[in-house]
Amino acid sequence: MIKIKTKGQKKTKKLKISSFHLSGTMNRKGQMKIQQMAFMLMAVTLFFVLVGMFVLVVKFNGLKQSATNLEEENSLLLANKLANSPEFSCGDAFNYGETNCIDFDKVMALKSNIKKYEGFWDVASIEIRKIYPKETEKDCNSVNYPDCTLIKVYSKNVNKGPAASNFVSLCRKEKINEDFYDKCELAKIYVSYEDKR
Repeated sequence: MIKIKTKGQKKTKKLKISSFHLSGTMNRKGQMKIQQMAFMLMAVTLFFVLVGMFVLVVKFNGLKQSATNLEEENSLLLANKLANSPEFSCGDAFNYGETNCIDFDKVMALKSNIKKYEGFWDVASIEIRKIYPKETEKDCNSVNYPDCTLIKVYSKNVNKGPAASNFVSLCRKEKINEDFYDKCELAKIYVSYEDKR
């Protein structure tokens, strides 16, 4: 209650200010503070969400890079081991019994049945290229074999990374008159991995 004296009046009037008006002003100030706090919490939450997304993007980028590096390392190891695998190696068919010897006849048979080996080697492509003696480059098929230089053994339709390579002997049986002899040429085996970047 507030007492007010007016001019010319000896009586004082008592004014009643309802608690509703006072509490309304207090409620508005409280509501403003609550709204400010809510906006502040939303801003802080949004900030941490953005920071978290940035960290995840950086981590996933590193993960893709490490997956590509792992594929590259596997293809390097496979290029070194492939020449000695049963599907490619000369074995005892030739007198040498050497390592890194690829049987040309066996590889051509493998190339024609490559569908059976789908997913056997986890690589993007396998190629063998004759290096010496130098000839004009021709893809090998059943018609021009053995007068060719490039054997595309296996290829997936994916984004390929740089190929890992290894030197090998590419050997086959040749016939002169009635005699068979071993003919070996210098070649390189190329193994490409899938670039996952």
